[in-house]
Amino acid sequence: MKHSAEVQESRHDGLKWAVVVTLLVLAVVGNTYFADLALLYRVLGVVALSIVAALVALTTTRGRELTELARSAKKEIQRVVWPTRPETVQTTGIVLVAVLVVGLMLWLIDTLLGWAMSGVIG
Repeated sequence: MKHSAEVQESRHDGLKWAVVVTLLVLAVVGNTYFADLALLYRVLGVVALSIVAALVALTTTRGRELTELARSAKKEIQRVVWPTRPETVQTTGIVLVAVLVVGLMLWLIDTLLGWAMSGVIG
């Protein structure tokens, strides 16, 4: 039963996507057509049409799936156990020391190889 309801809703999705594309094209063409107006008014017009296009897009099947994905992602983020400040500072320190040690080792190897090559080449 649910599948047939989704099929009926998806029948109108093509029309909704056509409206979305039309609104976005209207925003671009309107921005060009009204080039003599102040930038603020053109930006407000483009933003308003983009918001309406986004709202229409969210009423489609894919839009509802995107909304559900965003809700699920928010729930997952709330479940994450974030590190404490001391853990973050300690990990950052370890990474900085490791980068410094590896950088010094690479510099030393480069210097030695450069000295050896200059000795070989003459």
